[in-house]
Formats: sequence, C-alpha cells, structure tokens
Amino acid sequence: MEEKNNLDLITRRIIGAGIEVHRHLGPGLLESAYQTCLAFELRQLGRKVEEQKPLPVMYKDVKLDCGYRLDLVIDDAVVVEIKAVERLMPIHDAQLLSYLRLSKKRVGLLINFHVQMLKDGLKRIVNEFPDSAISAYSAVKKISHG
Repeated sequence: MEEKNNLDLITRRIIGAGIEVHRHLGPGLLESAYQTCLAFELRQLGRKVEEQKPLPVMYKDVKLDCGYRLDLVIDDAVVVEIKAVERLMPIHDAQLLSYLRLSKKRVGLLINFHVQMLKDGLKRIVNEFPDSAISAYSAVKKISHG
C-alpha cells in the first residue's frame, strides 16, 4: 500500500509540473522543449530526474542496445513519455507499456503537450502484470481532473 501511495504522490507531482510547463509554453513546441522544461520544473520540486535514460532490450538472455531512450525517469520509479502530437494513439500506449516492462517499472505517464488543456493529453499506464502485455495493456486509462 505504501508503494502505491508513493507512486500516486510522484505522479501527482509530475502532472502538476506538466500543467505548470503547459501553462507557460502552451502547445506547438517540440517534445525536447517540453522535456527540458518538465525536467527543470521537477528538479525545482526536489525530484530526482533522469533524462534520455538508455533502455537496453533483453532478448534471449542477451542485452542489446537498440537505441531506446526513456524521456524521463522520476525518482527511479515513474517513466514519463512526452509527446507533442495531434492526438495520442494506441501505439503510444503500447510504446510506454513496453518501456515499463523493459525497465521493470510499474507506473508510467504519457503526456501530450499538443493540446489546449493538458488534462486532455494525460494517460497513466500501470504495468501490474510484467509478464503479460495483454493484461497490462488493459490497465491504461485516461486521467481526468474534475
């Protein structure tokens, strides 16, 4: 229960920082700008932030560097995938879920900054069943505030 509460707290802080960045920048910039500003905002809040963290792929007990990078990892616990696209698609959910499974993390946030209201561009993905992509995929949900 404590881990769940901690993950909820971290995700709330990330969402709050994302709203702050979106309020100042609005939609229309590149993902890299939002990533840099969100990382800055989270560091100001005292969070541990890793940017563009390499993510190797394990294939048949061999670690392969395929060039995957996690946009942000917050407090060694939450993966944040940043987008600046017209709309989020199921492939974005699948991408983040794969990143969660490969990194052995439980929670990820998909944040699309190319929206008028950031709440419309947020998804929280929970990897509750690391060995089952189908079961974990069902844990995708859109975040709504209010």
